[in-house]
Amino acid sequence: MEVDDLHCTLLHAVGLSNVDKAAVGAPCVLTYDRPAVGNVAVEISGWPSHPFKEIVETLTQVMERRFGPFKSAQSRYPHISLAYTTSGAEDIDATDLKAALAAIGQPLSGTVLMDRLHLVEQWHDGARITWTPIAEVALTGEVPA
Repeated sequence: MEVDDLHCTLLHAVGLSNVDKAAVGAPCVLTYDRPAVGNVAVEISGWPSHPFKEIVETLTQVMERRFGPFKSAQSRYPHISLAYTTSGAEDIDATDLKAALAAIGQPLSGTVLMDRLHLVEQWHDGARITWTPIAEVALTGEVPA
């Protein structure tokens, strides 16, 4: 998997392409930890959650101001999905995978500077997520009007 294939989803929304001129928060550094096997994905969780939650809330407010009442599917915590445990992963034993991850005898955490958001049109086929870039939004600390 290439680094460019990784993403940390903030929220799923419709009609965000007009937000490309709005700055929605300040840049921040997130630290991501050792992979964990979950119900639908192998993922790495990030912290601190505070700047992540602020950006999600600001994006939701921007959507409500520009497009009226808005119900998004917000990500509740910063995470990057490395692989999905749904379609195509039926033969993978979660316990064996957890044991293999635990056997890695070194820290696996790393930091990521979050200084922009990538707005994308996205498709999920049950096994993979693919997307086409629409716009980038710089995180400058300015609150949109």
